[in-house]
Amino acid sequence: MKRFFVEISYDGTNYHGWQKQLNAHTVQEEIEARLEQLFSMQKHEIIGCGRTDTGVHATQYFFHFDAEDKQFDKETLMRKLNKILPPDIAVHGIFEVHQDAHARFDAISRTYVYRIHQKKNPFKAINSWYNEIFLNVENMNEACACLFEHQDFTSFSKTNSGSKTNTCEIKFARWQKEGDDLIFTITANRFLRNMVRAIVGTLLQVGQGKITPREMDEIIRVKNRSDAGESVPAQGLTLCAVEYPFIRVSNK
Repeated sequence: MKRFFVEISYDGTNYHGWQKQLNAHTVQEEIEARLEQLFSMQKHEIIGCGRTDTGVHATQYFFHFDAEDKQFDKETLMRKLNKILPPDIAVHGIFEVHQDAHARFDAISRTYVYRIHQKKNPFKAINSWYNEIFLNVENMNEACACLFEHQDFTSFSKTNSGSKTNTCEIKFARWQKEGDDLIFTITANRFLRNMVRAIVGTLLQVGQGKITPREMDEIIRVKNRSDAGESVPAQGLTLCAVEYPFIRVSNK
């Protein structure tokens, strides 16, 4: 058997996230069905680099699968998959990797972007959240500094998520303004369920002056989800980069 990593992107609007679920349409389910259609594969579960919630997008996502130890043309497979997958899922590359490589556990960092447009624009509604409230970006970036001082992010984790640990190492977090848009970029070795949307919701409270940048520190320390801000809508969130020590690809 050989192991392959597949790089994809998807618009999450029509899906209940990545992970396969009962009575819900997911990205994983869609891809597995197409692989079985092409190769009459037995019902092997493909392994993704992590969950994305309902409505969340990905411009770079990886999964791995195993195939029989025989030659097949990766470019042909990519072309065939793109032909039969729906328009909101695209395959960008297929890479043979060592047999014990793991799409989820071997990722050394993940980067998410959250987009807010502050001038109503129907063409941004799918992958950005419309919020016209004035936000103090300088204060929000000051509050971002608190994120680097902690590793336990229970305050931003979905309750009863089932995660074995709420420890993460945040490597980068910053807001920037581009015209009428505000863009938040955050990179960490791993993320908890709902973590980025909860962090953004809390930072927006800072931007509105409801809490101070230093109060962000106390919210993290108390490890209580109810003390943090509400989660922002899913459509503004995109997983845009996943890094591995053994793969070098250009981000989409």
